[in-house]
Amino acid sequence: MGLTREYLRYAACGKFNIIASSECNVVFVTYQGMEGRFMAVGACEDVIIWDLRLQEKALVLKGDKSEVTRLCASPVRKHLAVGYADGSIKVFNMTDSESTVSFVGHKSAITCLRYDWNGHRLVSGSKDTDVIVWDVVAESGLHRLCGHRGVITEALFHGPDHPSLLITSSKDTFVKFWDLDTQHCFKTLVGHRTEVWGMSIVKDGKYLVTGCGDSELRVWKLNFIEGEMPANEETSASGEFGTIFSEEDSDSSSTYPLRCIKAGSILRKSVGRVISLTVDATGFILGCHGADTRIETFRFREEDESTHKAKNRLRKERKKASKEGELQQPIVDDKTVEVTLKDEVVRLPVVSVPNNHGKVKSISLVMGKGGELRIAAVLRHNILSLYSLNTSEPQSKAEKEEFNCLGSISLLGHRSEVRTLCFSSDSLAVISASSEAIKLWNRPSLTCLRTVTGDPDKSGKVSTLGYVLSACFVPGDRHAIIGMRDGRLLIADIGAGDILEEIPGHSKEVWSICLSHDQRGCISGGGDSTVRFWSFELIEDKKNVDEKAESTKGKVLSLFNTRALKVEESVLCVSVTPNGRFIAVALLDSTVKIFFLDTLKFFLSLYGHKLPVSCMDVSWDSKLIATGGGDRNVKIWGLDFGDCHRSLFAHDDTITSIKFVPKTHLFFTCGRDGRVKQWDADTFVKIITLSGHRGEAWALSVSPNGNFVVSAGSDRVLRLWEKTDEPLVLEDQEEVEREEETTEKDALVTGESTVVPGQHGSNLPSRKTVGSEKAAEQVIEALEVYEDYKSKLNAYKETCKAMKKQKNVELPPPPAVPLLMAAYRATCPHRFLIETIGRIRSSDLEEALLLLPFPWVTRLLEASPDLIIHSGPEVELICRAILFLDLTGYNLHGLEFVQREIELREGIQLFRDATFDKKDRDKRRKRKEKAIKRAI
Repeated sequence: MGLTREYLRYAACGKFNIIASSECNVVFVTYQGMEGRFMAVGACEDVIIWDLRLQEKALVLKGDKSEVTRLCASPVRKHLAVGYADGSIKVFNMTDSESTVSFVGHKSAITCLRYDWNGHRLVSGSKDTDVIVWDVVAESGLHRLCGHRGVITEALFHGPDHPSLLITSSKDTFVKFWDLDTQHCFKTLVGHRTEVWGMSIVKDGKYLVTGCGDSELRVWKLNFIEGEMPANEETSASGEFGTIFSEEDSDSSSTYPLRCIKAGSILRKSVGRVISLTVDATGFILGCHGADTRIETFRFREEDESTHKAKNRLRKERKKASKEGELQQPIVDDKTVEVTLKDEVVRLPVVSVPNNHGKVKSISLVMGKGGELRIAAVLRHNILSLYSLNTSEPQSKAEKEEFNCLGSISLLGHRSEVRTLCFSSDSLAVISASSEAIKLWNRPSLTCLRTVTGDPDKSGKVSTLGYVLSACFVPGDRHAIIGMRDGRLLIADIGAGDILEEIPGHSKEVWSICLSHDQRGCISGGGDSTVRFWSFELIEDKKNVDEKAESTKGKVLSLFNTRALKVEESVLCVSVTPNGRFIAVALLDSTVKIFFLDTLKFFLSLYGHKLPVSCMDVSWDSKLIATGGGDRNVKIWGLDFGDCHRSLFAHDDTITSIKFVPKTHLFFTCGRDGRVKQWDADTFVKIITLSGHRGEAWALSVSPNGNFVVSAGSDRVLRLWEKTDEPLVLEDQEEVEREEETTEKDALVTGESTVVPGQHGSNLPSRKTVGSEKAAEQVIEALEVYEDYKSKLNAYKETCKAMKKQKNVELPPPPAVPLLMAAYRATCPHRFLIETIGRIRSSDLEEALLLLPFPWVTRLLEASPDLIIHSGPEVELICRAILFLDLTGYNLHGLEFVQREIELREGIQLFRDATFDKKDRDKRRKRKEKAIKRAI
């Protein structure tokens, strides 16, 4: 048997650069007893709690593999509900940052999450068009509501006065009212012409505000009438999902004590659709924003204030009518003053976000002291801002309505996608560059040390840096050479955060920069079909010249062009062998040209790629070169003769970067499929796949000591991977990756849907998962061990009872505890079965019980009396499982027995359509008439 090569595993050790994900909302949270200071945002698969006062991370809630799509803070201020892209929901405890509850019921991404007024129930909506109500205390699902035909955009509990009323909105243009006691939709609003993107309940449940694809916010007044109202068939239409009301007939009566009347509309200053609607905890401040940089807020007045406003309006109208000579309007009693929407709503100052920060993606509101309103906003360019404004009405026209920016977190991450990465020589720092800035990161702490944005112009305003395509550290790790898209070469002083010099190196893009083999210069390749060789020089600092003393304060780094190599096509990548013998140049014609470094004479050409080569790297011993490009293949070449050792299909999309691990023939690749992979250039095998990026992976870099790998993607996350001491077996790793690639739907052995005998379909709030199937197998295995060991114990007791009657007889030892029971540390079979059921996740319990075959269900029910006796504190869990099985099985068969008894006694068939009997009688009558005609 041949020896196998041993590899060490690379594992994720950190994420940085991301401040807030634009795909998730922002919420104010109460942390350490303080409100209005901490905000929770989604950051890929994690949740970050930011301290806006100190502008640092206060807490990080770790997630799994799915991206965070929705957040909701509990009214009790202790928990935070997090919805993920795979349809799962987790509830975190803010004190210890651990997940306390987990729900799995949706099939796609969570789009809305809302708690009820006391935090005991949680409602979730998803892209699968279903709405599920969860019991947070019991850790189980209550109802699954199906009726919408589009993505759920919002779901709201009405309030403590009507705890069973739930209101949902969807992209199908409908707003539905649900009665949770009957799980029935009793009212549907169809007055919206486009998708309903947002919805909020304001002023203690008095008004419902909806936002659509236009600049109008529709306000609906909710009236609850005691008693049941008679139905009006002329104005209401009964549909499949309840009574349907349009904008015109929304005030018609129905059989339910709820009337929804359109009170009016609020016109926004922004043009376009509403992105989101939100209210503060008091329910009197409404905030909205569209697809622009403006945030609009409105305040709903108190009842006394709105009535006083209506009286003043009527008084002004009477005074104006009397001046114009018109008849004076009759005096209206103050108790019968009609309050309109204009009297209710006050428009607050519009918050304008700077254009360079991007569009507003999400907002959250909280009321402070003295009428101060704080607005947290997540912006598109990876920025989190906090604004404040005064909600009280100005006493005079001289008072200006303005807003203040209390803080903004923007320097801790790039505003655009990172395009290039580079490690320092000591592996302690990482440089990243994007289209607006260059940042220096501390690798151990993952914090941003310096940010280079550009030089100030004559007016003092900092100019934009430009689009960066390539970068590398200068020996000494104090300076960096930056290649721009416009052909410039920048020399950046990373320590001071300044741009020292701009050199017009190329007339087109600088696609690649690499250091020379002797570390005394660098080489750049551009789109102008030129490879330029530069040497490092120290020149006088012209910016710090003292004109009177005519002396310099120091010297700065500069570049001096020594040579230039002209080629036929645009240069996409350059690389120099460590021994200083060759230089490799990747061209736009899909070939790689090898030249002698000293004479720049042509040596050989590497051709075989079908699309241009975008990245390449040379091994430490100058024997191998790996190339990758748009054809998704990695080719490994020998530099002695230019032969292709192997061609590997590496990624599902364009390969963007290749880097060898120093002192080895191992190399890493990343591609636009979002994956980072490690390969062995000697055995031509894939070692491991590092997944994590959402979207494209644009760049990667390997540390000089080979212990760290950093990658950048379009999700604005820089991911750091560290080499561990854990050995990696290729066969086991391949099996693990195959299991990860298999979707959960394909991994289910029993199928995706849950089938209950005698029922056409299950409408449980939970969803069948691999965990529920494994739980059912564990219950079956535990029942086998339980019955076997219990029978042995009964036999042992009978034997001991018989032997005790005999004198001077030694009793046999008790039967050995099964290994599975010993693993659970259970000595009693009843406790072992209880412990097995207790370890099942609460959201998977019902699905696991439904997966049990009927004989095993009867066995579990037969063992239930003993389980209840020995359960102790787990008695609630055991009763829940037994009652669920009883309602699902015996109740169904009981109804079937009653149906058979009625059919035998009455001589009829229940649930038979009477139209079928009439049709049968008509057919028999027609056949008799035809037979009579033929006989005549």
